[in-house]
Amino acid sequence: MRIAKAKRFEKQYKKLPQKTQKKFVTRLKLYLEDKNDPLLNVHRLKGPYTELWSFNVTADIRVVFDTSFDGVLLLVAIGSHSELYG
Repeated sequence: MRIAKAKRFEKQYKKLPQKTQKKFVTRLKLYLEDKNDPLLNVHRLKGPYTELWSFNVTADIRVVFDTSFDGVLLLVAIGSHSELYG
């Protein structure tokens, strides 16, 4: 699976503390190995984000992603729950 990053994701990622960035890399690898791992809490979003999915990086940091493209995981956004959905 190829990984693509939206500009929004890249800007938000750069602002994260380095510790959180490292945690993201670990969780992304876990997602690619086992999408159903309970640590990730992968779930489809609702409302204006209906076509998108999310997984947990930390207790508060989430990654919003799109799997609708064949063979591509598009990372849309990353941030705290309140930043993304508030």
